[in-house]
Amino acid sequence: MELYFLIVILAIITLVLLSIIGKYVALWFQAFVSGTPISLVNIIGMSLRKIPPAVVVNARINAYKAGLQQITVNDLETHYLAGGRVLDVVKAMIASDKANIVLSWRQATAIDLAGRDILDAVRTSVNPKVIDCPSGTGSISAVAKDGIQLFCRARVTVRTNIAQLVGGATEDTIIARVGEGIVTAIGSSPTHLDVLESPHSISSLVLEKGLDAQTAFEILSIDIADITVGENIGARLKADEAESRKRIAQAEAEKRRAMAVAEEQEMVAKIKDRRALVVEAEAEVPRAIAVAFREGKLGIMDFQRIRNVEADTSMRASIAQPDQPDQKKDQ
Repeated sequence: MELYFLIVILAIITLVLLSIIGKYVALWFQAFVSGTPISLVNIIGMSLRKIPPAVVVNARINAYKAGLQQITVNDLETHYLAGGRVLDVVKAMIASDKANIVLSWRQATAIDLAGRDILDAVRTSVNPKVIDCPSGTGSISAVAKDGIQLFCRARVTVRTNIAQLVGGATEDTIIARVGEGIVTAIGSSPTHLDVLESPHSISSLVLEKGLDAQTAFEILSIDIADITVGENIGARLKADEAESRKRIAQAEAEKRRAMAVAEEQEMVAKIKDRRALVVEAEAEVPRAIAVAFREGKLGIMDFQRIRNVEADTSMRASIAQPDQPDQKKDQ
């Protein structure tokens, strides 16, 4: 009885071990029949190193079958432990090899660890993609030399520059540079009619500037998709300038008027001051006559003659005045 119980326990332990080792044996056999044998100990060691053996084995088989024998199991394990996407990198290596694109394992892993989608980059290098400039539904606004505003949209065809993928600028830089080039090209055009007549001239000027320098893409073509005429910015600016000058002139005129009014008031004040001096001087005359009487310098006949002269002067002044309305009615 005890022997039977021991046999059952050993059978259970054997089944458990076989179930655990079975998946590793399946991977080992898969690699063996694929022509790229990987030792069973190495496969078990991957699991102990927290590396999924199936990912590494499948990646190794794909690379070997594609003729990339230089990619070793150790390279795959190292890249996985570094946080890379092993299968994507292997697929990118296979795609680049088939497309005759120079891409080394070191370069591919560096691109992947930098956060770039290496597989999409290789696909874009083989099959160029189109970028809308500007992105979204907006338009690039520019003004020609004749003051007419133009709204423009462009489509930029690019392909990935593998050599510049690490450290190179992204699509946003391409869009910004192309937009800047379009604004410059339109702004240098004598009239907006020249731009509407030959939109390809904008593309030619922009392409000549080498806008893809230090970027992760190579610009193949720039096509103007749409041009719309906007408002007359030049006329509006001239009108605003004329209005501004008019306001300045009005302000200057108001300033001169205020100065003239102030000067007039100042002259009125001076006249009043002079009249006050005259009145003050006239007030001194009777006093001077009285002093002359007391000192004997003026006689009664002299005073009488003065009074006669004053009366004569007053009569002449009254005669010289125009007739009053009441006097004309009486007449």
